[in-house]
Amino acid sequence: MKRRVVVTGLGCVSPLGNTVEETWEGIKAGRSGIANITAFDTTNFDVKIAGEVKNLDVSQWIDKKEARKMARFTQFAAVAATQAVADAGLTKETIDSDRTSIVLGCGIGGFEVTENSMKKYFEAGPSRIPPLSIPMLIGNEGAGNVSMLLGIHGVSWTLQTACASSTDALGLALDQIRSGRVDMCIAGGTEAAVTGFAIGAFSVLKTLAASYNDNPTKASRPFDKDREGFIMGEGSTILILEEYEHAKARGAKIYCEFAGFGGTSDAYHITSPDPEGNGGAKAVTLALQDAEIKPEDLQYYNAHGTSTHINDSSETAMLKKALGDHAYKMKVSSTKSMTGHCLGAAGALEAMISIKAMQDGIYPPTINLDNPDLEAGCDLDYVPNKAQKADGEIKCVASGSLGFGGHNGVVIFKKI
Repeated sequence: MKRRVVVTGLGCVSPLGNTVEETWEGIKAGRSGIANITAFDTTNFDVKIAGEVKNLDVSQWIDKKEARKMARFTQFAAVAATQAVADAGLTKETIDSDRTSIVLGCGIGGFEVTENSMKKYFEAGPSRIPPLSIPMLIGNEGAGNVSMLLGIHGVSWTLQTACASSTDALGLALDQIRSGRVDMCIAGGTEAAVTGFAIGAFSVLKTLAASYNDNPTKASRPFDKDREGFIMGEGSTILILEEYEHAKARGAKIYCEFAGFGGTSDAYHITSPDPEGNGGAKAVTLALQDAEIKPEDLQYYNAHGTSTHINDSSETAMLKKALGDHAYKMKVSSTKSMTGHCLGAAGALEAMISIKAMQDGIYPPTINLDNPDLEAGCDLDYVPNKAQKADGEIKCVASGSLGFGGHNGVVIFKKI
């Protein structure tokens, strides 16, 4: 019999707030976290806006001296993990460290450290490279530091599948617990790519929206005819995943069951999804099978919904292919319209939002959806502009992520 997995804790740092509660309140209100970039001088940049984490005092959660040895993405992960553990009613002393693992998704790592260290290297030579450059910039240091912070002796793994990283991390964590290797996993994602190089590189790739610098809150507009690209976001979201009987035995608060995961590869293009949505549709189907539910059981899908022309139309096609007529009967929304695209951290953030939607019976909105792109086939119920209260309970939700390289991941959560 398959071991059941439940969610018992949540932690979050996002462009909408520095806790789960602040982020969820922003989502329900349809508030945008997109604003002018403060991290660097944008004078010579075509794109001057992003979804930055704001006013985060890391010393509220982690030691200030230790934080100075961490890149920004690692600080985010440490804060979100600390929050999630506390929310689960656990402490460093009460976690069974040998039966607990860590799996984090991270698409890029310490970009600001890379930039600063390379600048020193080119300007002053190799002897002037900061000594902690490598241990700060490599992508696994988020998971590594969380393991040290919490004394976790199970594996601490980092998964890198671009924008699908943290959704895939959740799927890997699910398999770990089901297999019996661990009873608990600290899982999610983290990213901090609001840097000059990242914004510049994505900009020349023509993936960012560049026409909304004077109106940043309107820039991310998934499924809308006037969309022109995504807006960079940052942050970290952590879920405490636990075997059901283990959670019950310790009297844990249980948010929901983590019922299924499906993952595939498009094998199509290095940056573009398959326009017909074949790989993504297969991931949805695999997740439904894993969760042992029918398409009709699914009430809400939090879309990857990046606000790029190719993603939004292909993802809509993907849902129609996987769900048939039910795609028109369920609610779909892209909360990236409010948070921006947090890259490797996006999937875990959107999984958390989906769980909160189920908990409160509220469908999150897709803001800035003024003119649905019907010509591109974007004709589903995307919950335009305002959150909607559900008629009755929301019992089953899903979230999907589609990454550069053709990575597709879908997670499904159900009420217990």
